Amino acid sequence: MHSIAIVGFGGIGNWHANNIMEMDETGLAGVYDINPKRTELAASKGIAVYPDYEALLADASIDTVIVATPNNFHKSLSIQALQAGKNVICEKPVMMNAKELQEVLAVAKEAGKLFAPHQNRRWDRDFNIVKNVLDSGVIGKPFYIESRVQGAKGIPGDWRCVKEAGGGMLYDWGVHLIDQIMWYVDSPVTEVYTHMLSVKFEDVDDNFKLMLRFENGLSALIEVDTYTFINLPRWHVSCTEGTMVVDNWDCDGRIVKAKTVEFNWEEGIVYTAAGPTKTMAPRPKESIEELPLPEVSVDCKDYYRNFARAAQGVEELIVQPWQALRVMKVIDAAFESGQKGGCVKCHI
Repeated sequence: MHSIAIVGFGGIGNWHANNIMEMDETGLAGVYDINPKRTELAASKGIAVYPDYEALLADASIDTVIVATPNNFHKSLSIQALQAGKNVICEKPVMMNAKELQEVLAVAKEAGKLFAPHQNRRWDRDFNIVKNVLDSGVIGKPFYIESRVQGAKGIPGDWRCVKEAGGGMLYDWGVHLIDQIMWYVDSPVTEVYTHMLSVKFEDVDDNFKLMLRFENGLSALIEVDTYTFINLPRWHVSCTEGTMVVDNWDCDGRIVKAKTVEFNWEEGIVYTAAGPTKTMAPRPKESIEELPLPEVSVDCKDYYRNFARAAQGVEELIVQPWQALRVMKVIDAAFESGQKGGCVKCHI
């Protein structure tokens, strides 16, 4: 059984613990947190608690350490664990920038240990529905993808509001959405443009719109809002032979597919509610068909299973460190774009 310990027993650390304890392939050795209330919670659930991080790292039974602390501690805690001979799963964003990640990866290579970010949202149902449809080619080749998450409660009043701690939505949610898009699109990013807003919190971004252009011609809009009261679709995907919409986390939505790519345009002016127009007039009903979204089966615990097997040398990591480095470089470019108010040319 693959033995795992967790440093940082906040909300996500607790989530990790629950997942690990439900699995046959992994076991939870224990946790450490600087907050006594969090360690008391762990103890009340029957979880072993280490008195300090050094004691956790000294436990020879531990194979892997999960770093689940605020973002600004990821680098130092990961390096300590790697140098102590542990594999490391690090919560997102894996580091504060690409340079930090390169330093950690150098330590991992020297130590001969696995290091990977926790990008669990590759197993999200909505994302896998989109990937399933695009992989099938049922609506052709994608040319524009919109991926967004929106809420109306603002940022939680914790370290996510603090710039020095790695707060803000680009780090918090953006890293997930960027990873999903970049994992799917097998092409370098050539342009990054970010429109960043601080609606309720001056120090960090609580709303942003990120445009990515890929070398293969695909464009993607990634949007995260924390103060929006009427939500847009979770996914809106435009392809050469149709369009797909996934409305929400419940995965309501539909596919509208063109039966014929070319059809005869109406003669003369077409009158619509928008006035006279040919270009924006409704497409003839007989030229399209509506399809349901496919059913998919996903299990986020497959992340831990894959990591454990990779540590045993029997599988390749699904979430690779070099993929995380590409994501961090895009995030670096996104911050640069937001600061200068313009597009950043790149090849990532």
